[in-house]
Amino acid sequence: MLEKAMPTDPRVLFGLRLAEVRRARGLSQERLALESGIARSYLGGVERGQRNIALLNICRLADALGVPPASLLEPPSEDKPA
Repeated sequence: MLEKAMPTDPRVLFGLRLAEVRRARGLSQERLALESGIARSYLGGVERGQRNIALLNICRLADALGVPPASLLEPPSEDKPA
C-alpha cells in the first residue's frame, strides 16, 4: 500500500492539527468560529493551510477549544488521512 507523505508546510500542518482537535471536541467549524470570534470562512482557510494565522488567533482558538495554545502546534496524527 502506498503511504501518503506528511506535508511539510507549517500552515498545512497547523490546519490539520486544528481540524483534528476541533473534531475531537465534537465542534463544527461554524461552532468554533462563533466561540472564538473568528470568521468561519477564515477558519476554513486556516484548516486548509491557505492562511497564515496570527498568534492572537491561535490563542483565541485554543481558548475556545479548551487546550493550551502549544497543543495546536503539535504535529497532527499520522494515522489519519490528510
